[in-house]
Amino acid sequence: MEFKDRLKQLRKAKKLSQNELATAIGVHVTNISRYERGENKPATDVLAKLANQLNTTTDYLMNGSTEEAAISNLTDKELLSLFKQVSNLSNERQKVIKELIEAFVFKADIQNKLT
Repeated sequence: MEFKDRLKQLRKAKKLSQNELATAIGVHVTNISRYERGENKPATDVLAKLANQLNTTTDYLMNGSTEEAAISNLTDKELLSLFKQVSNLSNERQKVIKELIEAFVFKADIQNKLT
């Protein structure tokens, strides 16, 4: 998948029109159209605005790294920030946090099945 495809896919996932995205980042709608057709690539500052607006990273938009693909689907910026902070902890502490999350999700699943 190329930049143009990732951009279009993320924009559509956010249910934004080209015009809405253009307005949100301060460019003309024809720029978004050209990016999505692969005719142009955005300048660095516009790329950063696109990534921010689409809750992804510039690396994912430009390179499509699979590691960043998972992050791009996480729309809660506070949660994303916490996950990034956790990734800097020791392996032992990361394991504890994973177990806590798994226990919480398991409990929520059980409660949902009982109601």
